[in-house]
Amino acid sequence: MALIDLYRALDAERRKVIVGQRWPFDLLLIALVTDGHVLVEGVPGVAKTLMARTLAALVRADFKRVQFTPDLMPSDVIGTNVFDLPTGTFKLKKGPVFTNILLGDEINRAPAKTQSALLEAMEERQVTIDGVGHPLPPLFMVVATQNPIEYEGTYPLPEAQLDRFLFKVNVDYPSHEESLQMLRNYQAGFDARRLDTAGIQPVADEQAILAARQEIAAVKVAEQVMDYIQRIVEESRRSPDLVLGGSPRAAIALLQSGKTLAALQGRDYVVPDDIKVLVPPVMRHRVILRPEAEIEGLNADRALERVLARVEVPR
Repeated sequence: MALIDLYRALDAERRKVIVGQRWPFDLLLIALVTDGHVLVEGVPGVAKTLMARTLAALVRADFKRVQFTPDLMPSDVIGTNVFDLPTGTFKLKKGPVFTNILLGDEINRAPAKTQSALLEAMEERQVTIDGVGHPLPPLFMVVATQNPIEYEGTYPLPEAQLDRFLFKVNVDYPSHEESLQMLRNYQAGFDARRLDTAGIQPVADEQAILAARQEIAAVKVAEQVMDYIQRIVEESRRSPDLVLGGSPRAAIALLQSGKTLAALQGRDYVVPDDIKVLVPPVMRHRVILRPEAEIEGLNADRALERVLARVEVPR
């Protein structure tokens, strides 16, 4: 199945469960196919968890959820070796990280030691327990959520970990009509806690996603588009609004996710508009605003708009 056909089938099925939120869900799908991770930020009740569960159900992926709390230990996430009395040996008790899609709910509520337990898993696709490396499944993605309003009792993610996320996705409130449709769905018997009753059908599996990654590898990127990506990242480093601009990993993320977006739209080549629309989710968590810019009321997205305005778009 071509990626564009897979996308259309996924979109049709997810509409049975999720009303609105098309772009955030698309970004989750892009990240899965691009082999990346997503940080999802939004107030409680805007379907952050539901989107991750729905995506896992639609691609027949194992799904596990970890509620991050101040007393959560690294071994609660990655697992530990447990002594087995009958055999007199240690056996690995795998943690929830051994899955396809891992939802780290309110990741900023766990201390840095526990947060860092995910660093190796996200970057190397393996975890080390007692000096022994254990590979994770080929289809592995972390979807971490955080609340943008409540900061008491939280531990901000360090820059090194933020840079491991392909996207930071902002999830806003649905529109009036979308909210009305949700109420109609619940009145008709929909229950978000029981996806099996929503009538959604899986449309892909692990092999289909891995095949889609091969399709993306063949998407062409013109030299002018690659130059455009690099100039955007370099301009962010010179921006008077930013203390920290985009890293080399940000440029790679723009390239890879741009290829995926092009394939989702049925093209085998990337255009500058693919890159422009992906700049906010790829870079908003990788840049740091100057205090003066924050006082002016600027946020990361607005600063990135100014960056884009200063970079000439290739023909």
